[in-house]
Amino acid sequence: MKPNSGTLVINIMNGGKAEAYEGVYQCTARNERGAAVSNNIVIRPSRSPLWTKEKLEPNHVREGDSLVLHCRPPVGLPPPIIFWMDNAFQRLPQSERVSQGLNGDLYFSNVQPEDTREDYICYARFNHTQTIQQKQPISVKVFSMDSLNDTIAANLSDTDIYAKPVTERQPVLLTPTGSTSTKVELRGNVLLLECIAAGLPTPVIRWIKEGGELPANRTFFENFKKTLKIIDVSEADSGNYKCIARNTLGSVHHVISVTVKAAPYWITAPRNLVLSPGEDGTLICRANGNPKPSISWLANGVPIAIAQEDPSRKVDGDTIIFSHVQERSSAVYQCNASNEYGYLLANAFVNVLAEPPRILTPANKLYQVIADSPALLDCAYFGSPKPEIEWFKGVKGSILRGNEYVFHDNGTLEIPVAQKNSAGTYTCVARNELGKIQNEVQLEIKDPTMIIKQPEYKVIQRYGQASFECIIKHDSTLLPTVTWLKDNDELPDDERFLVGKDNLTIMNVTDKDDGTYTCIVNTTLDSVSASAVLTVVARPNPPFDLELTGQLERSIELSWIPGDENNSPITNFVIEYEDALHEPGVWHYQTEVPGTQTTVQLKLSPYVNYSFRVIAVNKIGRSQPSEPSEQYLTKSASPDENPANVQGIGSEPDNLVITWEPLKGFQSNGPGLQYKVSWRQKDVDDEWTSVIVANVSKYIVSGTPTFVPYEIKVQALNDLGYAPEPSEVIGHSGEDLPMVAPGNVQVHVINSTLAKVQWDPVPLKTVRGNLQGYKVYYWKVQSLSRRSRRHVEKKILTFRGNKTFGMLPGLEPYSSYKLNVRVVNGKGEGPASPDKVFKTPEGVPSSPSFLKITNPTLDSLTLEWGSPTHPNGVLTSYTLKFQPINNTHELGPLVEIRIPANESSLILKNLNYSTRYKFYFNAQTSVGSGSQITEEAVTIMDEAMASRQVDIATQGWFIGLMCAVALLILILLIVCFIRRNKGGKYPVKEKEDAHADPEIQPMKEDDGTFGEYSDAEDHKPLKKGSRTPSDRTVKKEDSDDSLVDYGEGVNGQFNEDGSFIGQYSGKKEKEPAEGNESSEAPSPVNAMNSFV
Repeated sequence: MKPNSGTLVINIMNGGKAEAYEGVYQCTARNERGAAVSNNIVIRPSRSPLWTKEKLEPNHVREGDSLVLHCRPPVGLPPPIIFWMDNAFQRLPQSERVSQGLNGDLYFSNVQPEDTREDYICYARFNHTQTIQQKQPISVKVFSMDSLNDTIAANLSDTDIYAKPVTERQPVLLTPTGSTSTKVELRGNVLLLECIAAGLPTPVIRWIKEGGELPANRTFFENFKKTLKIIDVSEADSGNYKCIARNTLGSVHHVISVTVKAAPYWITAPRNLVLSPGEDGTLICRANGNPKPSISWLANGVPIAIAQEDPSRKVDGDTIIFSHVQERSSAVYQCNASNEYGYLLANAFVNVLAEPPRILTPANKLYQVIADSPALLDCAYFGSPKPEIEWFKGVKGSILRGNEYVFHDNGTLEIPVAQKNSAGTYTCVARNELGKIQNEVQLEIKDPTMIIKQPEYKVIQRYGQASFECIIKHDSTLLPTVTWLKDNDELPDDERFLVGKDNLTIMNVTDKDDGTYTCIVNTTLDSVSASAVLTVVARPNPPFDLELTGQLERSIELSWIPGDENNSPITNFVIEYEDALHEPGVWHYQTEVPGTQTTVQLKLSPYVNYSFRVIAVNKIGRSQPSEPSEQYLTKSASPDENPANVQGIGSEPDNLVITWEPLKGFQSNGPGLQYKVSWRQKDVDDEWTSVIVANVSKYIVSGTPTFVPYEIKVQALNDLGYAPEPSEVIGHSGEDLPMVAPGNVQVHVINSTLAKVQWDPVPLKTVRGNLQGYKVYYWKVQSLSRRSRRHVEKKILTFRGNKTFGMLPGLEPYSSYKLNVRVVNGKGEGPASPDKVFKTPEGVPSSPSFLKITNPTLDSLTLEWGSPTHPNGVLTSYTLKFQPINNTHELGPLVEIRIPANESSLILKNLNYSTRYKFYFNAQTSVGSGSQITEEAVTIMDEAMASRQVDIATQGWFIGLMCAVALLILILLIVCFIRRNKGGKYPVKEKEDAHADPEIQPMKEDDGTFGEYSDAEDHKPLKKGSRTPSDRTVKKEDSDDSLVDYGEGVNGQFNEDGSFIGQYSGKKEKEPAEGNESSEAPSPVNAMNSFV
């Protein structure tokens, strides 16, 4: 025995025989309280004996007969595992016809010639000794009927005696024999029932249970249904089991009566009993079995009948009753339940003890649970008599009772749904008649961990990027760990998988990334998870295995096998063809079919060498084309169709050019494609003139009259015949220039910028072509206001169709114009009509060219201006309006002055000193006022006011302020100088000094012009917030008027009737009464006034 142990070691490695230790062993453990015994332990040495020597005769069998090759392995311990092999150590194939039985024999339901061999070898493998024993090879020779008859015929001539041919036979059972048998199996074991039958054809085995069903989930069929296997059998599996062997000639059956016996098994095993002196108790030992086991009791390993007497115990069959026990009643009792199939042995310690309560749970143990989860607070205790347990909450809490708590027998307090208010200190109190003890535990309630943004289902294209979010919320005192799984396994070890704080990103996804991704969040107290599926989609794989069937002259059937759709269903298949005869290497669209279809009937054209390919299409895109199918050349035929888009248009006045769209190669239907071109003059009783030309697309007919209609047709033909009769089209011979000009040209002036012109149409015969419309040429001769001529720029308006009038927009007011009209056909323009002169009336003038304000004094300003660039008539006067502007930019009363047209300057007097004024200036004709120009100016201050302003410089507070500013600037300069010295020279600054921009010039000194302000945009119109140029001159804006062509000439736009689209108007500045429009910052004088 091992020291300080009850283990018995038997070592035969250094000598000794195992047989010497064979026997039954039992262990007894004993102390002053009693003795316990173990179950019997049987030791038997393993055995792997050799096969007995035997002489095996060869087996000569007729084809179709049954055969059993016996194994008869030696008896070993444990029993060996049997299998059949050949000399090459290859297992012999088994089937419904040839199979191994449970006893190891090899059964042939019927032998065949291929069963002939000399190396049928049975092997026995003894696993415990790791040895394999081999039986001597068995020889089998199968004689076929044909070879047997040949042998008989050779040896027995002139006889009619021949072997009978192989005949079919009804099934016969090889094992078990007879019609009935019995089988006994123990409860809980595996029941194996076997039926092997002979017959030709090979019988099929079926199993049934008489009067019941085979147990579901526990029934299995093995050895080609020849073995019925039922696991974990019970008494309910007893009964009659029938196997039925059947072939085409009949059937045979066998009934196996199964009885399930049972070794003893526990119903109630005796349990340890702790009693205090004077208490009562019982030991119960109940077992069942088949047959029913007998119960016997032992005390400390001795049969209770001869054990030491104890007046407090009484044996009553399977129960021992204890009454008023004393400490000397402590003992170990054994219960033995036995029947013929086995026994059960159990030890139970009856301990008579007097102990005050003890609490085994550590003091102040901390329990942490998640809110809304069960909380189990332990109070493991010991004592005799058994203590009573009570629970309290808090320091002065009352005893816990009620449905919100569960009190377990082991002292544990269960709070089924722990809430935040369940946290605190709990006290467990254990008491019996010998004493009392208590223990405190702490309970903390934590917020549950939640995934507030779960990963979502993703459909990503191959090589795209997938990202799953997993944003969590958790108790601040718990440290969560986030783990990502793919298909419930670890993420692949791939740098494409990037795990962030709250997300998982997969770069360049591939097909193998398909699957379910799970985010698992673990804390020490809880765990949550969320999953999402990633589906990787891509264009489908190309179809394959294209096959052509059902070849006919004009049709063929194409079939294919679709490629992988890559998680995006195929919506359709596109079929393309190649004509290796006419356009090798060029693939054309043939047709397409739905994605559920894998065959299509294709229409074919004659004289085409077809190859086909298929392209699969899904939502992601098109697959690569499949490999081309085999080629198929169709027979030649006459053309089915004629050229399309036949036209007849003359290129010269005396010809007719007939053109058409030639047939494509596969449309020719055969070799020798040509065209028959036919024509005749329309509405004239002429015969058709025809000519056959090669495979071209044009034919020119010469010597035709000018622009007359022709009937034309073009027919295809090849070496096998003509296409169907073509349809006729109408064409025209060539055009010539029109012969006459439009007459009766009239002009009606609508306003100063718009006129209407109209004319009589020319006779259609003189057009000598397709009438396309009329062109109006017009130009300005001179301005009536300036009497100055300039370069004549002719403008053209085109009016489509047979129009007889049109509108001329964009005319200049008060000007003289000329125009003429010409007719237009496809060849060109006809002669011009005589020039027509018309004049436009006066209009409103443009704004004055400039407005300049000079010589400001205390109460006067001098205004100078230039006349409008476009007076658009005779100027009648100028209008000047002005109003003062105060320091808050509010406008004062408006004053208006009318000025004669011949004036160019004006001195305004009686103005207020040091006041800003805004001026509005425009010109007038008899039609009305033109657009205005604006300007602002300021009168100067008087000397007294100026002196008062200058006195500010002598004020103490002003001097102090200026000194503070100077000191601040000095400090900044010193800091900059120090930083520069620390950092060395500043190269960029030196380069700037060395390469100064020549365009940057110093600002000019004041040239005496009042309120000068330099602006790079002096020539832009004044807007709110803009400055006034230094010379107080405002340039006139470029006119917003533009030529909006009414016809179809340059930039021309017309309505259907030739009327003008849009409105001719110029932009005008807002009237002064619309509000405060001061657009210039205050002058230095105003700034000084604001300072005071």
